[in-house]
Amino acid sequence: MRMALIGIMAIVAPVTAQAQAGASAVVELPLADLSARIAGGRMTSEAATRGYLARIAAMDRKGPTLRSVIAVNPDALAQARASDARAKAGRRLGPLDGVPILIKDNIETLDPIATTAGSLALKDNVTRRDAPVVARLRAAGAVILGKTNLSEWANIRSTRSMSGWSAVGGLVRNPYALDRTACGSSSGSGAAVAASFAAAALGTETDGSVVCPSAINGLVGLKPTVGAVSRTRVVPISHSQDTPGPMARSVRDAAMLYSAMVGSDPADAATKGADAQRRDYAAGLSEGALKGVRVAVLRPDMTADLKSRFDAALAVLTAAGATLVDVQRPPTPGLGDAEGLVLYTELKADLDAYLATTPAAVRTRTLDQVIAFNDANAAAEMPYFAQETFLAAAKTKGLADPAYRAAREKSRAQAAGAIDAMLKNADARLIVAPSYGAAWFSDPVHGDRSTGASASQLPAISGYPHLTVPMGLVRALPVGLSFIGPEWSEQMLLAAGYAYEVRAKARQAPRYLPSADAGPGMDGAVAPARRLSVRR
Repeated sequence: MRMALIGIMAIVAPVTAQAQAGASAVVELPLADLSARIAGGRMTSEAATRGYLARIAAMDRKGPTLRSVIAVNPDALAQARASDARAKAGRRLGPLDGVPILIKDNIETLDPIATTAGSLALKDNVTRRDAPVVARLRAAGAVILGKTNLSEWANIRSTRSMSGWSAVGGLVRNPYALDRTACGSSSGSGAAVAASFAAAALGTETDGSVVCPSAINGLVGLKPTVGAVSRTRVVPISHSQDTPGPMARSVRDAAMLYSAMVGSDPADAATKGADAQRRDYAAGLSEGALKGVRVAVLRPDMTADLKSRFDAALAVLTAAGATLVDVQRPPTPGLGDAEGLVLYTELKADLDAYLATTPAAVRTRTLDQVIAFNDANAAAEMPYFAQETFLAAAKTKGLADPAYRAAREKSRAQAAGAIDAMLKNADARLIVAPSYGAAWFSDPVHGDRSTGASASQLPAISGYPHLTVPMGLVRALPVGLSFIGPEWSEQMLLAAGYAYEVRAKARQAPRYLPSADAGPGMDGAVAPARRLSVRR
């Protein structure tokens, strides 16, 4: 496993004093401010890129050891210098020109680095082609800084997986508390942006994989309407639910990145209506966006600490002029089972189709061959959890299977119907709910043990958009506020999230604590002098 990692990781130049200064300059620097500095000649893209590279070198595989970056792009500095030359010549391509962005490592880039999905089976998957979503960012002048670690195969290999772990990259650590999960599957994108390793990042979501790591790492994350952003040349799970999405430290930054991502792709039929959605989403942000807006409030079971944060967030929405109406989630019997059949069936079909397009150096050309590879390399690939989901997917009967078709129709109708019903019953334009509970411990024995309160399922299955915005800390750990709306309501959700964000000012920078549980109360009532100890 170490040899594979060394082969994939690019070599970062020694951290000079100048680079150290640059690293300090980019900490918590908003994408919008970085863009303005580059445009105004107050910072170069090269200086910003060197600053982020210095932070990665100092903190990702040493220091707090976040393990959030799988590969640094050896061409990043050349891209930054080209951007600086455009700026000097007055030919800047737009607000993203010169801005360093990280890409989740299940999204292809034409740079000389592999797209691994975290698996050693894809360690030679150097495709030298851009996914269309990356091509759009490159055309806008963004610097492709590198690739982020992730839950291997986007967390679809096992039901007992530990979010954030991959055989290529190891376990991503949460920068707020290093023993806690960074969630997944876009774990590295979440931790890296929270730690100021880039201005923003791309993640992907099938069900929760943008929203959860964004919420748990104190970020803004947008899961778009399925079909707004191309999925071509993205290692797939499900054509019904997959989508790339932006992850950033503010709503404005996420909106700026998203504006460059939207668009139709002839190779992805789901995106046929996306060109009609292209616009400057950041320009549509307004502090008054919630004034007079009816908002449906969904209150799942939650801990007292999370309820306190949620109640405080609702008070901010009210102060912003929103009218809040409580709603109940309609029953959706069998929804989880139906979603499972859809994901497993589409995983086999879609992954087989993708693997057939990879370079000849990639020997695993089907899901069955990936399963065999994992069995043959079990010590590296399966030290903590197995591949029972892959095995179940391999047994599915294809996209023509009547049971699959019925499950797909049922799941989408139920999920969309539930959201539509809540909006109608409240006469509301959007729904708010806690995104997730606070981060749980990373546990290689038992796998993920989430703390509940997930808001991701209904928008994920329906294909509707879902935005999470920081809601503050629960015992030193970030939690997020979800904004959910109907198809193509991204502009409204971003505007509502911005109106909340500017008032709440809830995001706090990470402190890289060893644990979130340090502090008074952990010791109990026994005085230190009377503690019992066992000596070995």
